[in-house]
Amino acid sequence: MTFSIILWMPSWGGMINGLMTLSGAWDKLRTDPVLRMLVVSVAFYGMSTFEGPMMSIKAVNSLSHYTDWTVGHVHSGALGWVGDISFGAIYCLVPWLWGRKEMYSLKLVNWHFWLSTIGIVLYITAMWVSGIMQGLMWRAYTKLGFLEYSFIETVEAMHPFYLIRAIGGALFVLGGVIMAYNVWMTIARGEPAEAREAALQPAE
Repeated sequence: MTFSIILWMPSWGGMINGLMTLSGAWDKLRTDPVLRMLVVSVAFYGMSTFEGPMMSIKAVNSLSHYTDWTVGHVHSGALGWVGDISFGAIYCLVPWLWGRKEMYSLKLVNWHFWLSTIGIVLYITAMWVSGIMQGLMWRAYTKLGFLEYSFIETVEAMHPFYLIRAIGGALFVLGGVIMAYNVWMTIARGEPAEAREAALQPAE
């Protein structure tokens, strides 16, 4: 537990370093959806690396262990951090690798950003609430010392949260489909970077 808590320092040092890199350029977040996606990924990284050490504390772990809270925690890192940073990297690299001026459609990038962000938030919050509810139900006892809820009752109680989780996951996947289309169109029909450079050269 002690070493897990110590991990807060390097994790948050990396997150703060990533966010402070944008010092003086925050106005670009309004116009650049790729940059917005990268910033949100760093925010999810900070959140998940705060939550991980917190869940190593005995009082918290006794409630969260084996529940969907752990699932929500893992996916805040997997979808929020790894997913968004990967999407942002793809959006940055594709125009460079194929010699395009920019992505085929920044509007589609913006749609992808909002779909993935809303999808992740729905997914992980549903799992957080479901997990805490699971933990509380599993350790609820009657006055006679028997378990108050059967296992199937806890499964039934999680049903609405699993529906929210499914909706969130579907939104995330839909964002990935939009990205795949945008990448394909950028490669197939994107404006070549050379054409733009040639247009800016002074006439002789």
